[in-house]
Formats: sequence, C-alpha cells, structure tokens
Amino acid sequence: MDTEEIVESVGDMTIKELTELVEAIEDEFDVSAEAAAPVAAAPQGGAGGDGGEAEEAEAIDLVLTNAGQKKIKVIKQLKEITGKGLKECKSLVDDLPNPVQEGLEEEEAEKLKKQLEELGAEVELR
Repeated sequence: MDTEEIVESVGDMTIKELTELVEAIEDEFDVSAEAAAPVAAAPQGGAGGDGGEAEEAEAIDLVLTNAGQKKIKVIKQLKEITGKGLKECKSLVDDLPNPVQEGLEEEEAEKLKKQLEELGAEVELR
C-alpha cells in the first residue's frame, strides 16, 4: 500500500475509526499523539505576547447554517474542504448549524464561504 492509498483510506474513516487507528499506532510504536500536539501548536504561540493574542482574536469560524437545494454537491465540497469522509460531511449537513472549519484567517474563510455559497449553501463567518 503506497502513501496515497493510505491517505485515501484514512480520509474515508469515521471519527471512531480514526480514534481506534491512533490508539493502535500509539500502542504498536510506543508513541503518543499528545506529545506531538504542543509542537504543532508552537508556531501560533511563538509570535510573542501581543502578536499571538491578536492572531487568535482574528481567527474566524466557518459555520454552515443551511445546505440549500444542492445538498449532495455541498457534501462533496465539504469533503474537499475538510478532508473528512462523506459520512462525516453528511452529518455536518444533516445537523445544522455546524462549524465547517475553525480558526481560519479571514481571506481563507471568505474563499471557502464563497465556494459553498456558489452551491446555494448559507454560511456564516463567526
């Protein structure tokens, strides 16, 4: 199995399946996913006291409030945006309102909002 096949397989997993996969990897290789989390978060906090706070204040959440008439196309677009499986994206659409992406920069949030609105969805930036 090559890397692309693995990534595709992971993309189709449910949250429960992903959790089980992470646990199995942690057990098999004696590693912890928690240990990697501070490293991934470090660049955000590394900007300095005032700069880091300003970045957090500008973080925008993209929230889907209505899927519109083209629900299937919206689900497919959500899959592309989030990298989640179709099942998770369908759940996002079925139980509205739901956050699609959180902590986005304004430019990225506006771009994603436009993509979804072109399909007839209603989206809020919070």
